[in-house]
Amino acid sequence: MENFDIPNPQETANRYLQEGYEKQMAGKVDEAVTLYLQSIASQPTAEAHTFLGWAYSVKGRYGDAIRECERAIRIDPQYGNPYNDIGAYLIETGRWQEALPWLEKATTAERYDGRFYAWYNLGRVWEHQGDWSKALEAYRHALQQNTEYTLAAKAISRMESMLN
Repeated sequence: MENFDIPNPQETANRYLQEGYEKQMAGKVDEAVTLYLQSIASQPTAEAHTFLGWAYSVKGRYGDAIRECERAIRIDPQYGNPYNDIGAYLIETGRWQEALPWLEKATTAERYDGRFYAWYNLGRVWEHQGDWSKALEAYRHALQQNTEYTLAAKAISRMESMLN
């Protein structure tokens, strides 16, 4: 009896996701979209939907990007990236107030290594709304979580100079 290796859907999905990420980082967004879609076809994951949304956002397709992040959340509500990404896309489209609940959820998501991004984006919203003390607090949270995050450090300096 011959031993045929049947591809594992999760391994296949992960391979397409990684290849898509590499293409996107190389600026080949259309190729990345195709690979993310292949990853989802192999096995839908929150990561693949979130990355597909990110690729759509690069193309200015914010509605599609938000829908992909919503799909990611349905698959894994504990995955923080899509909450932050929705918030960022809403900011990009001028919907600052709508971004707040998404960003707040991102700051408390159980599975999120980039929580500092959500804190930074919260700071941007509060700064835009004129609540400088809340903005400063959010920027400080971002910098505490990633001491190398220069955008947060610059925002803190800007806020401190405005408050003095």
